[in-house]
Amino acid sequence: MENKKELIIIFGKGYISNKLINLLKSEKDTTFKNIEYHVSNNRIENRESIIKEFDELKPSYVINCAGKQGTPNVDWCEDNQQEVIRSNIIGTLNLIDICYLKNIHITNLTSGCLYYYNDEHPKFSNIGFKEYEKSNYFGSFYSRNRYLGEQLTYPYDSNTLSFRIRLPICDEIYNPRNIVFKLIGYEKVINEPNSWTVLNDLCPIILDMTIKKYKGFYNLVNPGVITHNEVLDLYIKYIDPNFKYQNFTVEEQRKILNCDRSNNQLDCSKLESIYPNKIPNVKVSMEQLFKNFKQNN
Repeated sequence: MENKKELIIIFGKGYISNKLINLLKSEKDTTFKNIEYHVSNNRIENRESIIKEFDELKPSYVINCAGKQGTPNVDWCEDNQQEVIRSNIIGTLNLIDICYLKNIHITNLTSGCLYYYNDEHPKFSNIGFKEYEKSNYFGSFYSRNRYLGEQLTYPYDSNTLSFRIRLPICDEIYNPRNIVFKLIGYEKVINEPNSWTVLNDLCPIILDMTIKKYKGFYNLVNPGVITHNEVLDLYIKYIDPNFKYQNFTVEEQRKILNCDRSNNQLDCSKLESIYPNKIPNVKVSMEQLFKNFKQNN
């Protein structure tokens, strides 16, 4: 007797949601043979429409990839604060609340841009910020917005899984949402160590933990850090040997931006405890991304 398939409803039609959809498609006969998916056309603020959709489709899981990050970058959020609130706080809480009332597991993708290096978490110390540590970075409206949204989701921990994402990247180097694509377009770049979310490694984990109905907050990053220069050096090594870049300081960067930027290392030991020896170090994974791109293009 064939098992009844369970339904995931995905909100958002962007960079990460497309990676999840492609993964569900590519493994529909194997890993996800008992899973179907539906991409909602509803905005996450539209309560009545979402309730109607859930009543009709009866999902087992919801994944929220919707939200405002700013285009081309978070500077946009400084000038569009009401729209950011409407999506990242009102919309996200609306969707989580509906799932809570209907006892549906929801996975919410949020941001790890909540911290900045300090005396307890120095650069290159490999001491990352853990999920329970309070935010110490409020230099952009986007980050303040994400911090507030995170605080407001705590009462819904009985059915909510939240992933903090930082600098998402995949082997689609020239995707406009890819951080590498942005870096190669800048006249100058800072050279700071950061945690990164390598989607090729971590999208399968998003789906796996969703289906297994994990709950709570997790830093969804690869172990370790990599600097902007190291990433661009890989771009030169594998893709464009003629590419040149220049550095400038964080202080110089601040002068040309509408808001500050977060630089930090997130501790992912909580995630690694579930997937021991399964998540490669960010430097290893990043080099593999560029190798893949070179081989496939």
